[in-house]
Amino acid sequence: MNNQSAWQGVERVLERLRPHRVPLILAVDAAVICAAWNFTYLFRLGFERWWSARPGYDLAVMVGVAAIYLVVLTLARVPRGMWRFSGFAEIKRLTLACLGAGVIVAAAVLLLQLREVPRAVLALHPIVTIMGLCMVRILYRMLYEQARAKRHEGAAEARRAVVMGAGEAARLLLAGLQDQGWTVLALLDDDPAKQDARIGGVSVVGTLDDVTRPEVIATATHIITAMPGATTAQRRRAIELASSARLPVLTVPSIGELRDGGTRIERVRAIEPEDLLGRDPVQLDEAGVAKLIRGKTVLVTGAGGSIGSELCRQIARHGPARLVLFELSELNLYTIDQALAERFPNVPLTRLIGDVKNVETLRHVMHKWRPNLVFHAAAYKHVPLVEEDNACAALQNNTLGTWRAAEASAEAGVDRFVLISTDKAVNPTNVMGATKRAAEMAISGLARVSPQTRFMAVRFGNVLGSSGSVIPRFKEQIARGGPVTVTHPEITRYFMTVAEAARLVLQAAAIGESGRVYVLDMGEPVRIVDLARDLIRLAGQSPEDVPIVFTGLRPGEKLYEELLADSDHTLPTTVPELRIATLQRDDGRIDELLALAARASPVPDDAEVREALQAAVAEYQPAA
Repeated sequence: MNNQSAWQGVERVLERLRPHRVPLILAVDAAVICAAWNFTYLFRLGFERWWSARPGYDLAVMVGVAAIYLVVLTLARVPRGMWRFSGFAEIKRLTLACLGAGVIVAAAVLLLQLREVPRAVLALHPIVTIMGLCMVRILYRMLYEQARAKRHEGAAEARRAVVMGAGEAARLLLAGLQDQGWTVLALLDDDPAKQDARIGGVSVVGTLDDVTRPEVIATATHIITAMPGATTAQRRRAIELASSARLPVLTVPSIGELRDGGTRIERVRAIEPEDLLGRDPVQLDEAGVAKLIRGKTVLVTGAGGSIGSELCRQIARHGPARLVLFELSELNLYTIDQALAERFPNVPLTRLIGDVKNVETLRHVMHKWRPNLVFHAAAYKHVPLVEEDNACAALQNNTLGTWRAAEASAEAGVDRFVLISTDKAVNPTNVMGATKRAAEMAISGLARVSPQTRFMAVRFGNVLGSSGSVIPRFKEQIARGGPVTVTHPEITRYFMTVAEAARLVLQAAAIGESGRVYVLDMGEPVRIVDLARDLIRLAGQSPEDVPIVFTGLRPGEKLYEELLADSDHTLPTTVPELRIATLQRDDGRIDELLALAARASPVPDDAEVREALQAAVAEYQPAA
C-alpha cells in the first residue's frame, strides 16, 4: 500500500508540473543540449583533455548552440508535445529539428572563424543531442505509465485506445478520455494534410485502413471511431474497418445526439443500431413539424413504449403547451416521465395510467384535456407472442383499441389522429399484421364520417433497438458467449432508427390528409445474419468464437416484409422520401370484426379471431 501511495505521489507531482510543461521542456532540453556538447568533447578529446583543451570562448559557444537549438525546436513545435504520448512521430520531429539546428550551428561556427572548436564536435553533437532528447522523453513516458499503472493497481485493466478520426471531435475527445484514465496511443485519418500531425500530443500515424496494422494496435485494448460529422456510409466504413481488428469498438455520439444535448463528445459508447444502419437518416421538414406542435396540447397513447417514448421526446423538443402521456404500464409511464422531466423541465406533463380498450376512460381523458393532436402508439407488436394463444388480445388492443381511441378523438374534436402502423400490415401472414391492417381500415372508415378530424396512419419497418428487436437480443447472446440465434439465413427486414421513426410520424401529422397511409422509402432491406455478424465483430469476437445458429422461421414470420400492398395506389408528397398508400375501402366487415373484439362473453378463441380477420382483411393469408 505504501508503494502504491508513493507512485500516486509521483503522478500527482507530474500532474502539477503539466500546466508549466512548455518552459520546463525548454529548460530540460537546454540541459540535454549542453550535456551532449560536453559529452561530445569527452568522446573527441578523451577524459584527460576534454576540459583543458577547450578554447576559452567555449562556454559562450555552448550557450549560443543551446539557444539555436531551442529556437529551432520551438519553431518545429517540439515543446508543445506531451511526453507521456511520445512515439515515432515525436522522434522523427526531434531528428529533423536537431539535424537542422546542427547545420545552422556548424555554419555559424565556420562563419565566425572559431577554428578551435573541433569539427568532429560539430558533426557528432546533433546525433548525441537526438539520442539525449529522445532518451529523456522515453524515460518520462515510462515513469508516467508506471505511476498510472501502480495507481490503478487492483482496479479495472488499463484502457488503451486507437482513435479513428483526427478532426475537432478527436481534439475534444482526447482531453476527456485522458481525464477518465484512458491512454490514447494513436490517431488515424484519411486526410493527407493530417498525416504526421499531432492533436493533444497524440500523433496521426496513418489512414483508417491502417487500423489493422499490428504496429498500430499492438497494445491497444479498444478502437474508438470519432467521426460524428461524417455521413452514415463513412461512419459505417470506419466501423467495419475497426471491427476487422478483432478489438472492442466504441464510438462518439452522433451529431444528432450532440445537438439534442443529451450527451457530450467524450462520453464514448458502444456501437448502437443506428451506427449499423448503413444509410443517412431521412431529413424531414422540422419547421413544419414545429409549427404543428408548438403551443398545442398533444396526447400520446403507449407513451412509455419504444416508439411512444421517442415520440414524446421529439414532441417535447418543439414546445407543446401540454404533453399528455397515456400508458397502461406504470413502470413505463414512470420511466418516460422521469426522462422528460429531466430533459424538458419547462414542458407541462400530464401522466395518465389507462387502457385504450376502455372507451369511457378515453372519452373522459379527451374531453378533460382537449388535445389538438393524438398519436396512437399503443399496440401489441411481438409477432410470435401474439400468434400463439393471444390472437384475441391482439385484436382487442390493436384494432378495437385503435377504433375506440380514434372515435373518442373525433367526439372531442381532435384536429389530427395519427396511427403508428407497421410494414407487417401489408399482405399480412400473422395476427399482429392483420390486426394492424384492420386498424388502418377502421380509421379509414371513420375518416369518411368524421371529416372534422384528420385520420392517418404511418407505416414503417422494424425499429432498431426497440424492445423485442433483434439487436438487444443479439447483444445479450454475444455477452454470454453465444450462440447467436437467427431464424433463417436469408431473412431480411427493412430497418430504421427509433428517432427516424418518430420524425416520420411527426412529419405525417404535419402534411397528412385524412384517410391516408404514409410510407417511408426505407432503402434496401438488410439481412438479419449480416447484422449479427457485425455485432459479433464489434464486440471484438469472431464467428468462430461466437457461433450463429439458425433456428427456423417462427409462427407467422415471413422471410421478407413489404411496405406497399400490390393493390395500393401510391402518390407523391412534398417530402421526397415519404409516399402515400391510399387505403382500400372496406366492405363493411370491419364493423363485424370490431363487434367480435368488443364481445365480452363468450370470449372469442384464436380460431374465431383468425376467421374474422380473414373475412375483414382480404389480403390476410395465415402462414402455414
